[in-house]
Amino acid sequence: MIEKRDRMEVATFQKPKKGNYHSGDSFFYYETEDGFFCALSDGLGSGEIAKKSADAVIEVIKHHYDEPLEQIIEKANTVLFGQELRGCVLGLLKIDYDENTFSYALVGNISVIMVNSDGKKQRNIPVPGYLSGVNAPVNVHTKSLEPGAIFFMFSDGVNEQQLTKEFYSQNSMDLTVEWFNLQQDEYMEDDTTLIAMKYLG
Repeated sequence: MIEKRDRMEVATFQKPKKGNYHSGDSFFYYETEDGFFCALSDGLGSGEIAKKSADAVIEVIKHHYDEPLEQIIEKANTVLFGQELRGCVLGLLKIDYDENTFSYALVGNISVIMVNSDGKKQRNIPVPGYLSGVNAPVNVHTKSLEPGAIFFMFSDGVNEQQLTKEFYSQNSMDLTVEWFNLQQDEYMEDDTTLIAMKYLG
């Protein structure tokens, strides 16, 4: 199922680790007149304890999504300090409609793939580390944006090779996400979240 916004289409898939009731992943996305924002947090470990960390970070982000990505991560990191939480990894994506750019920042092994309208794939290289309340350097990457670009943001429960294979086979964002819904028990052995986003221009 695709949720259509003014300039974005979004499809999501989420599944807890086998044997768990709660997913340790949490996400949030929001569109304004000027742009689009998406965040994905993966609490360390799995189950309810991991969910508490992921949810705590996303709750902070919901109140600060319009700030620079570095500041968002700083505030998200602060909420974990001194708490009985395990920490988490985090990915942020921000699209600027006026500037025709997209920016992303990652802490840990959340991944972002962008596929241009001509089918060319650009991927990030996940960076080590996680949010734990201790300040750490953050790199923000900004690139040009074109209509028809598709973004996949996902936690480590998604096999990137399999994701890429299915996308190029289906040539469809929503059918790729639907494939994960149909094959989840066979391929996913961890908390899994996949967010697919298409920029309509």
